[in-house]
Amino acid sequence: MDTFKRVLTGTHFMLGNYAVVEGALAAGCNFFAGYPITPANEISERMAARMPQVGGRFLQAEDELCAIFAVTGAALAGAKAMTATASA
Repeated sequence: MDTFKRVLTGTHFMLGNYAVVEGALAAGCNFFAGYPITPANEISERMAARMPQVGGRFLQAEDELCAIFAVTGAALAGAKAMTATASA
């Protein structure tokens, strides 16, 4: 994968949730499954936009449980996968 597409270079001012996404992509995350719920909405939205740019896959799940099952399956299949959800 082209490093330019994967990692933002230089200095950037961004929201903390966007920084989470960019850090995950820089670490090689190539699968994200999530359910849009506050406070994780921005992470899901940014991942939806960025995953196609880096050749990854994005899944908007129907609930949080489905998201974690999808991430578990992707990780077991060898993907670097993540999810984001509300804090308990």
